[in-house]
Amino acid sequence: MSESSNTNLEQAKQEGKYIRTIRSFVKREGRLTKGQAAAIEKCWPTMGLEHKNGMLDLSEVFGNNNDVVVEIGFGMGKSLVEMATNAPHLNFIGIEVHRPGVGACLMDADEAGITNLRIFEHDAVEVLADCIPNESLTTLQLFFPDPWHKKRHHKRRIVQTEFVEKLRAQLKMGGVFHMATDWENYAEHMLEVMNVAPGFKNQSETNDYVPRPDLRPLTKFEQRGHRLGHGVWDLMFERTE
Repeated sequence: MSESSNTNLEQAKQEGKYIRTIRSFVKREGRLTKGQAAAIEKCWPTMGLEHKNGMLDLSEVFGNNNDVVVEIGFGMGKSLVEMATNAPHLNFIGIEVHRPGVGACLMDADEAGITNLRIFEHDAVEVLADCIPNESLTTLQLFFPDPWHKKRHHKRRIVQTEFVEKLRAQLKMGGVFHMATDWENYAEHMLEVMNVAPGFKNQSETNDYVPRPDLRPLTKFEQRGHRLGHGVWDLMFERTE
């Protein structure tokens, strides 16, 4: 980075502007299937949310005052659609940057006929900062994020102190940040970050990990991992202040 770029960055920070310097994902432009493209065209007007529109009025978005669950990085969306189908008394917002996943999720949601799901196709950190009201979420879900397993890439992991401090504001008092990963090193990293994060309490009776709750569907990927002897770690931390 040049000296002038550094100066501009520091000046922007001092002015309180939101600057994203390290991203936790790599944008992969996968090919849309015809079904995914058709689902986006059909469902986006009713299920799509735009970051550019700013702060949401959640009761207006869903037409009710039900509790809201946000999932960051839902992949192809099968688990998210299953959760929304199984819990019609909850409202769900999924955030994903990869368009084929967005299309697949909308296709499944349309087929299931659910009305309690909305989708962002945007960077989750920016959505949380600009679109989700404070003290509005019952649960924030982060399931199987990119582990960035090489040590030199650990700074790209989304679960970092700054991220956790910011998301706490979006959770209601008693709201839960629920994480899951199949990388033990990342689970340890998550636990380390959360243990020192102010305003959170670990829901684990052993102060580390919790058994997979029924509300998180068991994916085919996870089932295969179990057969091969791979572990999966769930962490659930409750906002206390």
